[in-house]
Amino acid sequence: MFKIIYLCFLLTLTLISNSFSNIEIKARTAILQDFLSGEILYEKEPDRSIYPASMTKIMTSIIAFDLIKSGELNLEDRFIVSEKAWRLSTAGFSSMFIMVGDEVSVENLLKGIIIASGNDACIALAEGIAGTEEEFAILMTAKAKELGMENTNFSNSSGINDPDNYSTVRDILKMSRYLIKEYPEYYKWFAVKEFTWDRTGGDPITQGNRNPLLYKNINADGIKTGYLAVEKYSLASSLERNGRRLIAVGSGFETKNARSRQSSKLLTYGLTNFDLVEINKTNKSIDKIDVWLGKENQVEVYVNEDIYKTIKKAKKKLLKVTLKYEGPIEAPIKKDDVVGKFRVVYDEELIGEYDLLAFKDIDKVNIFTRLIRSLNYLIWGDV
Repeated sequence: MFKIIYLCFLLTLTLISNSFSNIEIKARTAILQDFLSGEILYEKEPDRSIYPASMTKIMTSIIAFDLIKSGELNLEDRFIVSEKAWRLSTAGFSSMFIMVGDEVSVENLLKGIIIASGNDACIALAEGIAGTEEEFAILMTAKAKELGMENTNFSNSSGINDPDNYSTVRDILKMSRYLIKEYPEYYKWFAVKEFTWDRTGGDPITQGNRNPLLYKNINADGIKTGYLAVEKYSLASSLERNGRRLIAVGSGFETKNARSRQSSKLLTYGLTNFDLVEINKTNKSIDKIDVWLGKENQVEVYVNEDIYKTIKKAKKKLLKVTLKYEGPIEAPIKKDDVVGKFRVVYDEELIGEYDLLAFKDIDKVNIFTRLIRSLNYLIWGDV
């Protein structure tokens, strides 16, 4: 016999008013994602090839963070600045203003990259990690493939002009999501508004973060701007409000002001036109289902992952959750045995199905008790 149980439970909602409306973003290509659900809320030619410019530096930082996590690199490690790195601080590029022969810590180089967008710091870090920037770019591209960035190739660590350094806003989104999810402690640096470098041969130099959204009252906390003459202005941006995070990436904005306004518009659109619904938390008991011939008559069940869905405003009533299983479940049952399915339905359409797991072991009763229960079932139909 198949049983379907409709659950009535408290959905944890992130609620922000306003009704659904269409939107047009003035950029060549753009994308918006709800971080927890992973759902795409807006896209405009998201797989169109772009030159990512300084958004490349997100991957440069990720390579360093991965190595720190594995123990192969420390924030206190120091790298010697080469002439190649130094030259990018004298040619009109975004710079940290390091000098040839300086020994600079990994932490300072990373802050110089993340906050001051220093191209010179990118090369110093790349050479310190991989020996040459070319070898470092190979690591970057390999990591991109690992993250499913199918239309990306990195040829340098900073994003300066190179036709072989290309990506898409969809791929930049994947990279940004990885950074925020895996390295929240380092991601905080992307929200820092100023960085002061105590440079050699001059007074300390303080530079502001180039992300314009950090200076708006919208709870933005990252992540990276970009500009190339051929690409115009670009921005990977993110905000968090009331426990909900959105990530947007756009490229081909005509001006700095347009980049700021349109990126803010895109993030605000996500907040005001959609709700985030928390459906399940990992390892939290959902319900109890009946057990046949077990030392306990019921077993608690759960789903081993967080489940979030993003839905349009005023449509929450169309969301339903069911448990489907063939039961009662016969003992013995082991913890984490798959005993059914957890199904999420929106507007009569199945939008998610997950394994329903037993919360604990349930042993089988002895043969005498099994006999009595079997007789009861035959006579009375009582499980």
